[in-house]
Amino acid sequence: MSDRKLALVTGGSRGIGRAVCVKLAEIGMDIVFSYQSDAPAAEETERLCEEKGARVLKVQADVSNSDQCDRLIAQASWFGGGHIDVLVNNAGITRDGLTMRMKNEDFDAVVNVNLKGTFYMMRGVSRFMIRARRGRIVNMSSVVGVRGNAGQLNYAASKSGVIGMTKSLAKELASRGITVNAVAPGFIETDMTGKMTANARDASLAEIPMGGAGRVEDVACAVAFFAGEESRYITGQVLCVDGGMAI
Repeated sequence: MSDRKLALVTGGSRGIGRAVCVKLAEIGMDIVFSYQSDAPAAEETERLCEEKGARVLKVQADVSNSDQCDRLIAQASWFGGGHIDVLVNNAGITRDGLTMRMKNEDFDAVVNVNLKGTFYMMRGVSRFMIRARRGRIVNMSSVVGVRGNAGQLNYAASKSGVIGMTKSLAKELASRGITVNAVAPGFIETDMTGKMTANARDASLAEIPMGGAGRVEDVACAVAFFAGEESRYITGQVLCVDGGMAI
């Protein structure tokens, strides 16, 4: 049995999620991560984490489904020998559009994954952490959840809600030695931002005081800080990794 701590990361097959998995593996954690449908991408994340010396378990799961979240948590607990030390709620989607044209299903889909999925995972994992009287929960919010953004009302609602849940759960779990914090990325170079039009990209970059896009590794380092012992006296906080966009 490994003495390494176990981190459970949702949405770990690509982008920020993959970077988080690799970073946590690098600092000495074993990794369980979920993915939605891209098996080859999940296999690449698995390979990269194993190169860092981690034991890895990949699990296909839809975090908008509470039963699948419970199954994911049960598999992570089994893999970790009955404990889950770190939870990173990273899985998220967008369905952008102007509010007056937004379909019910687009609003619901984003809230179901980004907000409800985070709730389902926190509810399930916190039970293990309470018994152990230790743990780290890191939720992925967004600069959009801090300052809003035209055309992303559903996404902003879900990510603002993540901040509210983070602060509330931090108060509930603080006395048990469990911290709950959020990371709010800004404009980060990912597959998603790579699909933006040139005009949209230029407009976004113009809003960044530091003048450029961030890297997935920038976000992963912030998550690793909250997941580690250095942040033991920090809880209920939101760290913007955004080059100053939220100022």
